[in-house]
Amino acid sequence: MGGEVLRLHGVGVRRDGAMLLRDVAWSVEEDERWVVIGPNGAGKTTLLQIVAALMFPSEGTVELLGERLGAVDVRELRTRIGLTSSAVAENMPGEEKVIDLVLTASYAIVGRWKEEYDSTDVTRAVDLLDQLGCARLIRRRFATLSEGERKRVQIARALMPDPEMLLLDEPTAGLDMGGREDLIDRLGALAASPTAPTLIMVTHHVEEIPDGFTHVLMLNGGRVIAAGPVAETLTDEALSATFGLPLTVGRYDGRWVARAVRG
Repeated sequence: MGGEVLRLHGVGVRRDGAMLLRDVAWSVEEDERWVVIGPNGAGKTTLLQIVAALMFPSEGTVELLGERLGAVDVRELRTRIGLTSSAVAENMPGEEKVIDLVLTASYAIVGRWKEEYDSTDVTRAVDLLDQLGCARLIRRRFATLSEGERKRVQIARALMPDPEMLLLDEPTAGLDMGGREDLIDRLGALAASPTAPTLIMVTHHVEEIPDGFTHVLMLNGGRVIAAGPVAETLTDEALSATFGLPLTVGRYDGRWVARAVRG
């Protein structure tokens, strides 16, 4: 096992009188790949914002990459974390070329101006885009890409600064079946890489858990229903409690499948 990169103890988040998270306890080791799963309103995105150092909890403690949230400069901490989400995508300038979008991540900026990049930066950017099936897009402008291509370019950009942790907020949302399956396969390959950062992916669907992801955290109503190794934790009982209806879950060809129990 690697060292611990994340520990939450008694974490709660209150906004406008509502508790979005309640008494969350969670720890993550550096060589683990986690999926956070639950229905709409379960608190998944709020939890990810805490882990990304974009939000402070109302109660409890957060230890992130060896630092305690609230006792560290979060601007420095955020440079060590990669994040992809729909909100991040909205800030991408559509006229920017793909290669420049990835390169500028080295400086934590969006939009290339007069920065100079050495050959190792360019090589790394191209290698990341190639790993994600986007090498042919390097001269394309972001606005001309399909939704699936945009998602993969975002991940390449998030990986460019060599983060210690990569957070993926519903990376397959809005993709057609072909785009979804391609991205899931590529995330599985990333999960299998010994040089990959700690991975945490948010999703609604067990079918979207890539092969190679090791652990699952299940949320409902802001509370942790279950957390642990996928094979032990993703049970009929835990999944049914997470989504509030009788479900059965199984595995086929390395992928998880869930169905409602009829009658």
